[in-house]
Amino acid sequence: MSATALSTAMLAEALPPWLAAACGGDVRVESARPLSGGAVQENWALDVKGEGGALHGEHALVLRTDAPATVAASMGRAEEFAILQAAHNVGITVPEPLLLCEDDAVLGRSFYLMRRVPGVAAGHRLVRDDALDGEALAERLGEELARLHFIRPPFPGLDFLDEPDLAPALFRVNTYRTWLDEMGAVRPALEWALRWLERFAPEDETLVLCHGDYRTGNYMVEGGALTGILDWEFAGWSHPHEDLGWFCARCWRFGRDEREAGGIASREALFRGYEAASGVSLEREQIPYWEVMATVRWAVIALQQGYRHLSGEQRSLELALTGRMVPELEMDALDQVERLLGVVR
Repeated sequence: MSATALSTAMLAEALPPWLAAACGGDVRVESARPLSGGAVQENWALDVKGEGGALHGEHALVLRTDAPATVAASMGRAEEFAILQAAHNVGITVPEPLLLCEDDAVLGRSFYLMRRVPGVAAGHRLVRDDALDGEALAERLGEELARLHFIRPPFPGLDFLDEPDLAPALFRVNTYRTWLDEMGAVRPALEWALRWLERFAPEDETLVLCHGDYRTGNYMVEGGALTGILDWEFAGWSHPHEDLGWFCARCWRFGRDEREAGGIASREALFRGYEAASGVSLEREQIPYWEVMATVRWAVIALQQGYRHLSGEQRSLELALTGRMVPELEMDALDQVERLLGVVR
């Protein structure tokens, strides 16, 4: 079965027998439509109706599966499902994970189902919503992140996550260099930024479960309230500052650069929520380092996305345009380092 063959008709035909076997009763797919966003994974909104069994009644779900081509950092759906379960079980605001299918005979690839939560995730819309209390939302997101960071290795069900063999910052530098080498990418600005990150890498070896893509665009908001944190495929063990730096990086402010926390609020609102929930006093002076790391990482991933298009693995205008963002990200990384040099010398 082709990995590119998902369609409304296929889902309506192939899913009901599998759902009936997994949940009991009679299950129908009333509607199925692809969701926008998710350049790395493919997401479908499903409305299903069950008679008897665990899915009795009407249910709004999301089916999440692999895109035709992936990037190096993205984990498989079974691993992402386990991460989502762990987050849900410790009380993080995430869509409830329901069912995992690793049988390729059903849809041609692994997938999982989760509850569909209401709201808007689009970053360009959230940062321009004048009715949104961004300070309160950022504080709540800080609290959620702190709860996530209570998960530390080893943790039941997460044995598949490898622990870094170096301090987290140096491990990331080595990883991104490897990705550049694997693509044969010649990017002097990124190599220079990676060398700077290597020279000034924090030695702190604290490890927590990091979301890996904790930013505006990956959480849902309905009526000003957080309804769900999404997209866990990049999660792994790392330093807690990595998630905080990623959220505050300029590349995820969607043009609202004056609002340093995700384009919605001050960074102090995010930090305030984090500190209140964690009981930890953040080393604020260290977080700009991780913002540089975030910019470099996004630049390398953008190169990978562009390569997916150029190689013919997955022809996509979105992927092609993402690849064209790299020079801007390189300039941003160099500007950030220039501002920090007076601090770290």
